[in-house]
Amino acid sequence: MKELAKQFIGEECIIYTITSNDGSVQGVIKEIDDGGMIIERNSGEREVVNLDFVTRIREYPRNKKGKKKSKIDIALGE
Repeated sequence: MKELAKQFIGEECIIYTITSNDGSVQGVIKEIDDGGMIIERNSGEREVVNLDFVTRIREYPRNKKGKKKSKIDIALGE
C-alpha cells in the first residue's frame, strides 16, 4: 500500500479507512512514511493516518472544467 499511495503525494484525495467516523478522510496527501501518511485538510489541519487501516485512496473527482464536483456518490459497490 505504501508504494501505491506514493503516487498520490501532492494530490487532493479521499482516503477511505476502516477507523474514521464517517468512513473517509479528505485532504492533500503530503507525505508517506513506513506506517502512515500525513494529510493536510482544507482547514490547514494536519492528520496522520495509519496505512494499515486504509482500504482505498481516490483522487477528488473534478468536472470537465477542473472544478471540484459538488456531490460525491459514496456507494459500497462503486
